[in-house]
Amino acid sequence: MSLSMNGRTLMSMLGNGVRFVSFRSKHSGPKVALLGANGGIGQPLGLLLKINPNIGRLALYDIVGTPGVAADLSHIDSPAEVKAFTGPQELQKALEGADVVVIPAGVPRKPGMTRDDLFNTNAGIVRDLCEAVAKTCPKAFVAIITNPVNSTVPIASEVFKKHNVYDPKRIFGVTTLDVVRAQAFVSTMKGTDVSKTTVPVIGGHAGVTIIPLLSQVKPSVKFSDSEVKPLTERIQDAGTEVVQAKAGAGSATLSMAFAGERFVNALLKGLKGEKQVQCAYVKSDAVQGVEYFSTPIELGPNGVEKILGTGTLNAFEKQLVQSAIPELKSSIEKGVKFVKK
Repeated sequence: MSLSMNGRTLMSMLGNGVRFVSFRSKHSGPKVALLGANGGIGQPLGLLLKINPNIGRLALYDIVGTPGVAADLSHIDSPAEVKAFTGPQELQKALEGADVVVIPAGVPRKPGMTRDDLFNTNAGIVRDLCEAVAKTCPKAFVAIITNPVNSTVPIASEVFKKHNVYDPKRIFGVTTLDVVRAQAFVSTMKGTDVSKTTVPVIGGHAGVTIIPLLSQVKPSVKFSDSEVKPLTERIQDAGTEVVQAKAGAGSATLSMAFAGERFVNALLKGLKGEKQVQCAYVKSDAVQGVEYFSTPIELGPNGVEKILGTGTLNAFEKQLVQSAIPELKSSIEKGVKFVKK
């Protein structure tokens, strides 16, 4: 029997296998806190997290409606124990002992709105939630879905700095939806097996900052010049495509929930020591001129173990990066100023 160096898990030898038992609970597997569990993304994401076998406890938090979501999910015959927490007075309890905190809380985008239009409302929500995380479970991995991600990740970082618990390896902007979309669109266009198609997407998580690396698709496929530009633009504008298709009734919720669960699952596997590679928007020196940038990263027990960088870019992709830098710088500065004001 041995204790892991970071104190997160107790490794119990059972027969020929190893079981990871959370210190904080009799339930095997880590605790995930979902903040914004009653929302359009939160409900389907909660469903996917409930049936994830790597989760021992699932804490659902929102300002209203959480008991109903928890009651519904608790009837599913999967191992994760579900508990509801409602309102600011119960936020600390929701976060106690959390290994991973997932934040989809906020208002969705509507027709005609840019992600920047969401800033004033969502920035305050992320700031307040991260204040509670910094005080209650500062060592948790924090996966931020709330838009505009290009600004909300810097907001989270500044809050953690303010409380002297900042670890850039543990704060992530979830850009997995851009990867999922790119892989779906490329597979449809080229007839590849979508389950084996990988497309790195770098940059940020809004408009021109979303940079699909079509030159690095695996398995390798060729794109004509007439295909690259419209496909790139479709990936960049895919969120708007969904907003318009829903005719004002919502934004990308189901696909975002799917992508969010994929990223959280990678964090959980990394926590157990299984090396994972995902694209995410993190503090990075991969590109000069910006403090945060999304590239493929290697995940492990400490969060970001390695930033794998952009790889070799072609001329078109290099131009996309240069076009994204001013937009990213502006969004990052906006987030930092929001906390420091």
